[in-house]
Amino acid sequence: MTGTHLRLVGVAALWGGTFIAGRIAAPVLPHFTLAALRFWTGFAILAAILLLVERRWPKLRPRELALSALLALTGLVIYNLFFLGALALIPASRTALVVALNPIMTALAMALVFRETISAQRWLGIALALAGVAVVLSRGDPAAILQGMGRGEWLMFGGALSWAIYTIVGRFALGGRDTVSALAMTTVSTLWGALMLSLGAAFEWPAWHAADLSGPVIAAILYLGAGGTALAFVWYADGIKVLGPARTAVFNNLVPVFGVLLGALLLAEPLTPSLLWGGLITVAGVSLANWSSPASRNQ
Repeated sequence: MTGTHLRLVGVAALWGGTFIAGRIAAPVLPHFTLAALRFWTGFAILAAILLLVERRWPKLRPRELALSALLALTGLVIYNLFFLGALALIPASRTALVVALNPIMTALAMALVFRETISAQRWLGIALALAGVAVVLSRGDPAAILQGMGRGEWLMFGGALSWAIYTIVGRFALGGRDTVSALAMTTVSTLWGALMLSLGAAFEWPAWHAADLSGPVIAAILYLGAGGTALAFVWYADGIKVLGPARTAVFNNLVPVFGVLLGALLLAEPLTPSLLWGGLITVAGVSLANWSSPASRNQ
């Protein structure tokens, strides 16, 4: 396993932790405000690292500037509003398991955008993953799946779709030899995201007070900005550049594992049989859909 692979495992662990941090902060702060605080924190850290490592602010061409804004809109603004909205309504562990569909949606988007053929093996993985999610969302009674679907689950499905778009855009943004570094692109897109979210946060000032910023909420914001944004987004962008979108997205399979375990350890969320079995089926299906032999990877 290369350094890139190990870093992507670290990304999954960091993002698993964001479900816990978001679950602490999302019921307290309005969503635009919390997301803006997260990305301003992340941008401050990223900008300092960028200037220390590359010793200059990146000069982006118009195409790169537009792609960085699109990355921010899909992966930072839209995804995080879905993400925080869901966390305010449903347990962190259930939210994390729905995110296991991200690689599936990425594979489907690759097929639509880049005309990649989906093999029978991938279709089987897709069906298996969807079955696992049905078990999770219906709490073990798939016949009642539509009745068991609440607003929180639908929000996370929207988040999974927006993240698939973000991953595809990342291929365009970081795919060429003359593109800026993953660190530079992530820093600029984080600035875009913070600015966009701040526009919405301006309308939320009456909805919260400084007294709401308790110790746990401040710690959650710092974690979201430093670990869940500054470090994880750079490593994920580097993975897209080195491995490509589909192979990078497969590491999202580990996010629900970390999310469920951390939810049980830190938030005392129950590990019900349907959650465990559905989670195992979902992860197995997504893994099958994204698995390829070493020979096919080199084609």
